[in-house]
Formats: sequence, structure tokens, C-alpha cells
Amino acid sequence: MTKKLLSVTLAAAFALSLMVGTTAIADEWEPSSTVSIIVPAGAGGDTDLTARVFAQYAKEMTGKDFIVVNANGAAGSIAANQVLSAAADGHTFLYGHNLVNVANVAGVTDYNYTAFKLGPTFAKNPANPLFVNADMYEDLDAFIEAAKAQPGVIMACTEVGAYTYYELLAFEKAAGIDLDLVDVGSASDKVIALLSQQVDLMPAAYLNCKDYITTGQFKAIGIPTEERYELTADIPTFVEQGIDFVYPDCDYSFYFPKETPDEVIAWYDNLVAEMMENPEVLEKIADITVIPYYLNAADSEANDAAYFETFSTIAESLKD
Repeated sequence: MTKKLLSVTLAAAFALSLMVGTTAIADEWEPSSTVSIIVPAGAGGDTDLTARVFAQYAKEMTGKDFIVVNANGAAGSIAANQVLSAAADGHTFLYGHNLVNVANVAGVTDYNYTAFKLGPTFAKNPANPLFVNADMYEDLDAFIEAAKAQPGVIMACTEVGAYTYYELLAFEKAAGIDLDLVDVGSASDKVIALLSQQVDLMPAAYLNCKDYITTGQFKAIGIPTEERYELTADIPTFVEQGIDFVYPDCDYSFYFPKETPDEVIAWYDNLVAEMMENPEVLEKIADITVIPYYLNAADSEANDAAYFETFSTIAESLKD
């Protein structure tokens, strides 16, 4: 069974417009200069590409300029700190998934999502599948057998303190194995490491690996979702394969400086809701191999709160 997420419907967008004062308030504010979208990742990945879709259509719809600023490193904290120190005037926001919560749980930062004011959510990626070089391992069973035969030797690439780091720690515990976790850097660095067989295992967005799956170079040994998404329907879940391993999805949200006025958030809420009614936007997002997924600001905040709780629980369980 696959799970298909739909974009916001016309009815949902209409309901949003009926929220007390939302439309009227949003009409009172609009950007007066270029908007900087701070992305905690390098160019070319899922976070960067979806941010660029938003920037393109935001400009087309409003006539305002939106630019993507890549600020990779330190588990997303370099980008997050730029936004925390920016003016709370709606012209700078962080665009990403889970990063501020994972970095806090990992002890990289002393703040989580509550240090920001949440805006809408724009897209979703299922939790990262785990990939191996197809020349090295046939399937999940073969990988686990090898890992159990060589505790602490089989190498998996990650970025310490980031989303993939806790994903691998959770996988180790669920599978009863001990891996050598190696910090190799960005998403593109991870792909190079697996292609060259410098590492044995890589957690990564499906977008970054689909071409290598097609050519037979990479194999996905499992995905840590509760059930199969339509986007990744060919990848078996770990649960299907007898491994109790489910990990949070990547929901791409807007994080503003804490004192950002409500009318600014309302303006972005309405903009994203309207954007999600454009079939061309939905197609652009889907072409990136990402799911169009809208949440308003209030629901985005509740979603982040739930994710923070999940990551905290995972981190606590790993201490046992």
C-alpha cells in the first residue's frame, strides 16, 4: 500500500482566508526590498531546489525579488544563526527541515524551533532511504550480516549532529549493529563517498540518488517510513523487512526571526496557500522528486513541536 500526499485543496485555501483578519492583515504588508531565503545546504539538493521553486513563483506572483542564499555547515546552525541575527521585518527567513531541532538535541546549539517564529510549510520529502553501493551489498539482510560480522568496521557517512546522524544511530539500535559513522560533509560529498566505495552506507534524499538507482550503481535497502509513499513506492520499508525503524520525514518550513510581526507571517501563509493552487508549481515540486505539502504557520509550529519531541525521544532512547 502506498501513501499519497496531496497539496492544499481549494476548500482548504478558502478556509484559510476565513481565519480572523488574515486576508485583511496580509494586505497591509508586503516586502519592500529583496527577500533572502537562507538555505542550510549546498546548491543542487532537495532543500535548495524546492527553495528555488518558491523563489521563482513568489517573484512571478508578487513582483518582488526573492534570492536563495546557501549557508551550509555546522548541522544547519550557520544558516540558523544568520536568521536569528537578522531584522524581524519579513525580508530574511530560514528554509529547511528539522535542522534546528536536531542540532539542539545533538548539543550543537542551545535553541530549537521555539527561537523562531514559524511560517508555512511548502513541501515534504519522505524520511531518507538508506543506500548502498550495488556492487557491495545485495540487500538489507546482506548488509546487516556483514555489519554483525565486523562490529564497528562497516562505514556509514553522515554529518555529525545533523538529521542523518540520528537516523543512523536509530538504525544501528533497531538493527542490532555497530557502524563506524564518518562525517564526510554535504549531500554531494556523501554521494561521492558511496560511489567511490569509501563508505558502505549512505542516508540520503531520494532525489540525490534516483539516477544512480536507474543506472544500477546504488541500491536502496530500506526506507524508515511507516508505510510506502507513492514517491518511493519501489523501496521497501524497514518495518516490512522486520526492522522496527521509523524516522521523521523532512518537512520544508519557513523560520522567521522571533519578533516578526503577525501580518508578515499572514502574508507568507496566503502566498504559499495560493501558490499551492497553481498546477505548474505542483508539477515543478514533483519534478524535483519532492511532495507538495502545505501547512499554515500554526500547523507548522505544531508539527515542529511534534518533531522535536520525536527527536528528543530518539536521543534519549539511544542512551539506554
